[in-house]
Amino acid sequence: MSSESFNWHDFLRRWQEEWVPRADEDDDGEQAVVSPARPGADEAAIAAAEERLGRRLPPSYREFLAVSDGWHVDETAGVYQLGGAADIEWFRDPYDMTPLYEQNLGDDPREEDVLLAGMWRRALRLETDSDMSHALLDPGDSDQDGEWALYVYKGWGGELPHRYSSFRAYMEAMYRGFHSDRVERPDFVNATTRLQDAHVEEARRLALRGRYEEALPLLEEALSFGRPRSAVLLNQLRHLLAPHSSRGYGSLVADPRYLPEILPVEAMAPASGQWRLGGDDHWLGMMAARGAARETAEAVLRAMRDGTHRYAPAGPWGRAVAEARESARWGATDVAWRVLRDALPLWESPGPSLIAPIGLLADPVLGPLVTPERGQEILATPRAGERGPAPQPVPDLDPPGLAWLTEPAANRRPHDGYRCVWVEGADPSRLPALIGEEGAVLSAPADPRKASWRAPRPHERQGVELWEDRAVVAVGRTAEAWAFAFDGHSHHHLNKLFLSPAPAASLSGRAVVVWRDPRRSSPGDHPAAFHLSVAERGEELYAFTVRGTEIQRSGAIPEALDPARLFRPQDCEVDGELRALEALRTELGLSLPRFALTHGRLPTFTTRSWTRAPRADEGFAYACFVRHRP
Repeated sequence: MSSESFNWHDFLRRWQEEWVPRADEDDDGEQAVVSPARPGADEAAIAAAEERLGRRLPPSYREFLAVSDGWHVDETAGVYQLGGAADIEWFRDPYDMTPLYEQNLGDDPREEDVLLAGMWRRALRLETDSDMSHALLDPGDSDQDGEWALYVYKGWGGELPHRYSSFRAYMEAMYRGFHSDRVERPDFVNATTRLQDAHVEEARRLALRGRYEEALPLLEEALSFGRPRSAVLLNQLRHLLAPHSSRGYGSLVADPRYLPEILPVEAMAPASGQWRLGGDDHWLGMMAARGAARETAEAVLRAMRDGTHRYAPAGPWGRAVAEARESARWGATDVAWRVLRDALPLWESPGPSLIAPIGLLADPVLGPLVTPERGQEILATPRAGERGPAPQPVPDLDPPGLAWLTEPAANRRPHDGYRCVWVEGADPSRLPALIGEEGAVLSAPADPRKASWRAPRPHERQGVELWEDRAVVAVGRTAEAWAFAFDGHSHHHLNKLFLSPAPAASLSGRAVVVWRDPRRSSPGDHPAAFHLSVAERGEELYAFTVRGTEIQRSGAIPEALDPARLFRPQDCEVDGELRALEALRTELGLSLPRFALTHGRLPTFTTRSWTRAPRADEGFAYACFVRHRP
């Protein structure tokens, strides 16, 4: 970093003119330092220091000394006073830190770790008053301009030293910290605070016009000065750029204008189980400390946890949200997103501190739709009455058909099977009555993977036989108007006791069942299997099961679905599966929504058993493995 264009006179004069004690300092603290500056050192004094040290000082530090021979940094905790030319001296590692850092370098250390390990013995110590802290200039860590890196080591913190690229970078950071420490003083108003507050307001307008990339650096700089509203506005931008991260929104949780959007977002972490520190009581206490009523926070957390929370803003945007949820709740996430995309310009902010529909992230059905790319699309869309060019639409995420089932998915293990029931023209809400266990009802929208893993096994359920195979299925509707019940995390093998649910499902229309079982305990012991059965009006029309090279078939199978044509002995395992899935799409118009099943939330229910009871002459074995931790 070259210091040629940096004016130390202007910078330090501005800092000195703005200097006031912190809001938490008493009278003694106020009287102790009237000004942070000292008169500058002349060239002879600086040269004498360099001769004493045996090194020429780096440019930005040398120029600083010529303007002010020392400085009262006044960190809240850390370095308080920087000495002048006559005060600085080599650090010489008095605490023997070098061996501690060298022993952790390993066989292939990073360059920055090597520099840090060697810094302690060669660094120049600048501070003369501190809270067990040191400001160390390292001549061994220099750049092309001759600047030395500056490390601040807080001995009481137990943390690695904080590195600044130069003395100038350190002083600029301390100046910003000086502002942040005084932001609570109502009389702390100056040209810098007014400029940064203007940047915050400019960034707010830019963000609403879809120019979030221009707003980001303005808010980041304002935040470094501790300016009000900068953190809240910046967190909204960062949250939509990383929708699955966690962000805090301070006292907005208590403001009636913002609470419906913000409090559910704050509750996402504890509701998902990611919150560990102190549990619910600690989180509720935090919300109360920010001004939110405990009863309100408890109700929101409960709704978030059981999946019943609904993001329900007012006006045209709210109507679009409701329409999108109806599509997404059955798996049509791309349709839902297009509805939201078209309505985004109609979003209205309830107040100046909200610049995006953050509450969307907390909706259990719509929140998962907001990928990082779609979060960018939200931010790039002009809204709240502002104008600007619309962004390029993010491509749809669901591929057509079923071929995606052969690809690895984010939350499906490669050795997992899948099975599905489709019912033509049926309302998805009817599926529990057709193929569900007694008393089955649709759950609130849930992660299908977690719902399957958390479901009790037969030996854990009273009145359920060990041979039963009751599946927890995710429910939705395809683009071709087939209702589906999908199990992508089957724990069972396709065996001779299999009883297709297709006839029972077909009472209200044609039904199709597919079961893909790729798992095997050992080569040749449990061959991969693929089953298809089609029924109508309660009667099976045709079916086949391919297990390895063996094919079992019944009924008049259409030529396009002939298993002998689809599954060829010379092909690899996935080729036959892929041909079968493509034929099901072409012949029957079947599909499944990938995004909803792998990343979204869908209603679930438990089916009746996919296996029948063993007959008297049939054996049945059940094994349970329990892992004991030492």
